[in-house]
Amino acid sequence: MNASPSQPRPAEWTETQALLPSVERDLPAGRHQFHKEQLMAQIHEDLRTDRTAARPALAPRRRNPFLRRAILLPAMACALAGAVVAGVALSGGNGGGGRTAVATGPALTTQVGAVDAKGAPQLLDRISLAAAEVSGPAPHAGQFVYIASKVASTYPKTVDDKTTVVSQELHSRQVWNSLDGKDGWLIEAGETSDKGMTLSSDTPLNSAYDALVKLPTDPAVLLQRIYRDSDAVRDPEVPRDQAAFVAIGDLLNESYPPADLTAALYKAAAKIPGVVAVDDAVDAVGRHGVAIARQNDTAGERTEWIFDKKTLEFLGERNVVVKKVADSPFKVGTVTFTSAITQRAVVDASKQLPGRAG
Repeated sequence: MNASPSQPRPAEWTETQALLPSVERDLPAGRHQFHKEQLMAQIHEDLRTDRTAARPALAPRRRNPFLRRAILLPAMACALAGAVVAGVALSGGNGGGGRTAVATGPALTTQVGAVDAKGAPQLLDRISLAAAEVSGPAPHAGQFVYIASKVASTYPKTVDDKTTVVSQELHSRQVWNSLDGKDGWLIEAGETSDKGMTLSSDTPLNSAYDALVKLPTDPAVLLQRIYRDSDAVRDPEVPRDQAAFVAIGDLLNESYPPADLTAALYKAAAKIPGVVAVDDAVDAVGRHGVAIARQNDTAGERTEWIFDKKTLEFLGERNVVVKKVADSPFKVGTVTFTSAITQRAVVDASKQLPGRAG
């Protein structure tokens, strides 16, 4: 899992969209309930700019590509779940102004893959064994974990009292986090100023490397920790097992765990009720793979972790609407969030790119 995947070809996103029907679909109250109903800053900007009759857009149950890593899970602050920032400070340039807009197009949709509940434990066991064989990072004090990815989200947009569902153009996201989690930097079009955004916190990021190495690697003990800490911050509308699954998935997406912890996370996930295998799933840059997934029946949305079919390397994640939910603007098949990890590395300084001097 920790090996860096090959760089994506931008054309693959366009290619993938062309293969998928762009018809409008019905919304779920997505897995983004976990982090509350938050619209991206870019969505707010679009609405202020584009609409002439001001009726607020329907707030989608979705996660902001920045907030998914920056919204707080305080009880897990020194240990677990998605990378969080207790306080966020804008830096570089105009304090959030001068943002680069992310273009949008028709809602991204896909065919919902078939699931295999019985095959999930065996697949996760194979994924765990493959992850354990990959050499993990060996960073030293003062270094930063660098994660590069391609991401896009789907959301409802209201102009002149008419609401349509649109998807962002696939765009790059780069995050640097210090090993202790006290310093970080984010560059993502539509989410930061042109020069980026400082991530700062009084407590370490819960996916900081120094915190990850202290987590238990016994799968049963690790899962107990995940449940305990996610229970402390869980939205009541999110089922307990789903919250635990989401917490593990956030670690897989934007951190760089040691190989033994990565393997343990997969084994822990196999113990969560409702986890299934999916025969085919596509990441943000069009790479097909198998998936481990769990459906939030309340939200009508399935979260899928996507793996290479041959190497079982973690490729990315997506959220797909699989069940119609009342009062939703999305239809079954809508991809509400998609990501593809393109590189993980350890670098010597914030904003330094792998292979380059700081």
